[in-house]
Amino acid sequence: MATITKNALKDEKQSTGTPYGTATTLHYQLATNSTGAVVGADVTTAVTSGSVVRMGILPAGMRLDDGKAIVSTGWTATITAKLGFAYVDGVDSTAVPQDDDYFGAGITIATAGRYAASNTAVRPVVLPKDAYLILTTAVADNAKASQTDVLVNVTNVGVA
Repeated sequence: MATITKNALKDEKQSTGTPYGTATTLHYQLATNSTGAVVGADVTTAVTSGSVVRMGILPAGMRLDDGKAIVSTGWTATITAKLGFAYVDGVDSTAVPQDDDYFGAGITIATAGRYAASNTAVRPVVLPKDAYLILTTAVADNAKASQTDVLVNVTNVGVA
């Protein structure tokens, strides 16, 4: 199990507003190479079961409205994942606790498809500080090239 961070997370350009309001969709990409390692990350070994992949940064002040994982090229057979968030500074918040399966658990990333947020026990929350969008793998190690994109619908309401 490892924590894997895509390089240059702060360099990813995300628009957080439009001339028509404050709602937007943030797009995060995750590709692995033929050995199962995350392309453009701080770790060059394959993603193992239980690894946490930091896909990008969800900005403070964003209300998390919805999310969707799009797997265009599946991971190694049987791999599943949780999709959630963890704070960049590593310190939890009592008002909005970090949640590694906020958007869902048991997502079958081994199979190509579109996977809507499935965690029905949550409500929209406003992030009090920057958080990583994290994908946590389970069941098996990855040993192949794959492509997963995550779309997160947010509304910029500001930090309280």
